[in-house]
Amino acid sequence: MKANFIHTYVSVDCVVFGFDEGQLNILLVQRNVDKKGAKDLKLPGSLIYNEEDVDDAANRVLFELTGIKRMTLKQFRCFASPNRANDPDDMKWLDMAYKPNINRLITVAYLALCKVDRKLNNVSKYKLTEWCPVNKLPQMPFDHNQIVKESLTEIRTWIELNPAIVFELLPQKFTISQLHKLYEAIYNKQIDIRNFHKKVAAMSYVLPLEEKQKDVSHRAARYFKFDKKAYNKLKTSI
Repeated sequence: MKANFIHTYVSVDCVVFGFDEGQLNILLVQRNVDKKGAKDLKLPGSLIYNEEDVDDAANRVLFELTGIKRMTLKQFRCFASPNRANDPDDMKWLDMAYKPNINRLITVAYLALCKVDRKLNNVSKYKLTEWCPVNKLPQMPFDHNQIVKESLTEIRTWIELNPAIVFELLPQKFTISQLHKLYEAIYNKQIDIRNFHKKVAAMSYVLPLEEKQKDVSHRAARYFKFDKKAYNKLKTSI
């Protein structure tokens, strides 16, 4: 029996997480604007260039989108369902964007972490970008909603294996309240604040600063910082 090979293209899609105002956000790009002015948002991504490794392609997409040359990045899954690009609107967009003859579009998905307060320099073909709360995501093209859903499971596993990753989403100095809200946002559940204080107290790499909040309506909270050297030393000793 003759093998029925398919004409396959490979792409990368990046789930870029950011944290702001107690919310976990994802950076989305606008694909099209329909006649009614509705946004057509999707994950940032690209087909892979001929000379690229998939990691190179993901770094290129993120650099074009943010201006950051090296972001904290993790490949977490390949999505290859034969139905992932069957929607007529998605196929039409692929034809306009790349003009390929595609039977199957396989994507390699990546997680990336970015500080929301960092100024982004977008030079990509997607001129409009926005941070969107994870709990308010629109219906996106292809299987991007499924990719985001699985990325949330992955980021929780990532943090369990490497707790330092969570600090990539916080400013250099932060309050325990900010850290607490970030954990609640990532795990999508309430975490008892007293138990959380005990957990942080056991983190020898989270150090208190002399500085406190200013110009706040509530009691000023102390700032903390993540000490990477202390964390690496702890990892080495373990």
